[in-house]
Amino acid sequence: MTTRPALKRELGLRDLTLFAVTCIISARWIPMAAHAGPGSVTLWFLAAVLFMVPLAVAVAALVAKYPEAGGLYLWTRRDFGAWAGFLSFWVYWMGIAFLFPTAALLYIKAGFSMFGPLFARLGDNRFYLLSGTVAVIWIALGSNLIGLKVGKWTENIGALATWSVGLLLAGVAWMVWMRRGSATPLHILPKWSWGTINFWAAIAYATSGMEAAGMMAGEIREPERTMRRAAWIASGFTAAFYVSATVAFLIVLSPDHISELNGFAEVGDSAGLLLGATWLSPLIAVLVVFSGVGFVGGIGTAASRLPFAAGVDRLLPAPFGRIHPRWGTPYISILALGTVATLLLVVYQLGDSMRVAYDELVSLMVIAGFLPFLYIFGSAWKAGKRLTAASGGAMTVLALLCSVVPPAEITKVWLFEGKLAAGTLAVVGSAWLVYRRRRPS
Repeated sequence: MTTRPALKRELGLRDLTLFAVTCIISARWIPMAAHAGPGSVTLWFLAAVLFMVPLAVAVAALVAKYPEAGGLYLWTRRDFGAWAGFLSFWVYWMGIAFLFPTAALLYIKAGFSMFGPLFARLGDNRFYLLSGTVAVIWIALGSNLIGLKVGKWTENIGALATWSVGLLLAGVAWMVWMRRGSATPLHILPKWSWGTINFWAAIAYATSGMEAAGMMAGEIREPERTMRRAAWIASGFTAAFYVSATVAFLIVLSPDHISELNGFAEVGDSAGLLLGATWLSPLIAVLVVFSGVGFVGGIGTAASRLPFAAGVDRLLPAPFGRIHPRWGTPYISILALGTVATLLLVVYQLGDSMRVAYDELVSLMVIAGFLPFLYIFGSAWKAGKRLTAASGGAMTVLALLCSVVPPAEITKVWLFEGKLAAGTLAVVGSAWLVYRRRRPS
């Protein structure tokens, strides 16, 4: 049996809870949910009950069963075999590589848009927008490259910024409500439309992330007890944040005045003008950018533990299984993730508008991100969490089906579906090619 290099156990309950919050919550989903209308509130509740809570229960059970570094790769490998473990790791890891560009793009776009007209124009320039996005990716990963003792503060600060954004939006919405009422009638039943089916998958994906915290099992103090408590605290806060922030957006502006890429700027400017608070937009911008750095750092750090575990098992080249002699981190795995995410960010801009490229990356990210959850809930079933596995597995299948339906904004359906198909086949095919070359005899 392979002897696994030991990582330092730096995460207690506070740090793990904040780490989980940064991995689950991404402020980028709030403008998207608000743009879709008040029916998003009901979708948030359904996603929390039918997917997020089952995922939290499943991850806590699997961390207790396998309290080592490697997360879903380790769980799947031991429950379903080497190929299944490698495929789940590879697809999930590539999904994170697709996630980084879309998340960082929104955070940087929000930052540019909310610091005045001059910066807003810079945010419309692809060169400056992509440069800022690359900077966020590497700052977030770089802080975690030198060790969790330092890197965890990136996630802690990001989580606190997320909490601050939620509280600030709630307070602003309350003052707007008291002054002029809500801009949107809050009828929370979702409206059926083929153009919004793709968004349903995104809502479910927005409540994932607890599995990333589970990948840190080898670095958690008292992993069984700590993971269970952190999972419940983080899940409760996540549901409250998504619901309250979406409602706050809708109180300030109607859905047709909220865009998915500039929503924070539009809400901040509108509320600031009404309340005479010109400082509101810059403050929200700073908090959103800090939240984004924490999110990218947290999810990137967790995802880097997957190729590390595969490298230890010799399913990837040996350097992936190395720990830095001074920092105690799987540094090659972290550098590889940053490099792939940067390349994908550039490649997916070719031949498309920024908005279309954003939609394509979101859909491909959801497909690649959700496929491994079939294995996670399968492992949960084997761990005795049958109800959890049934609910989470059913939601995973539904989300995968919804993700291939093009959003209403897409005009070239054939190009959208072609890129999704090609991207998915490339991810799975590349996994098989790498595995065949290095599979255990």
